[in-house]
Amino acid sequence: QVQLVESGGGLVQAGGSLRLSCVVSGTSVRIDTMYWYRQNPGKQRDLVASISSGGSTNYADSVKGRFTISRDNAKNTVYLQMNSLEPEDTAVYYCNVKKLLRDYWGQGTQVTVSS
Repeated sequence: QVQLVESGGGLVQAGGSLRLSCVVSGTSVRIDTMYWYRQNPGKQRDLVASISSGGSTNYADSVKGRFTISRDNAKNTVYLQMNSLEPEDTAVYYCNVKKLLRDYWGQGTQVTVSS
């Protein structure tokens, strides 16, 4: 059974940094493409970043140069380092993996950036 558990969210001032973690069980971050999404109430869930099994990364234009996705294969954990945070980054952040045409999500972690 695939399970994802996010942590690391919180309240931070604009310009600050946070590092989100996603501990994965039931699959391996080494062989799966892993994703970070974010969502605000009443809005769609948007893709923020991804990292492939080969280590290739992709980012939404709005976070390029500020966010970095990475993984620790030994800990089976995916990270999202967020720097130069802006109020527009406020959202619930979700870790995601897709297996056999099914999406698996964590419970999410709230990030709030004050101006």
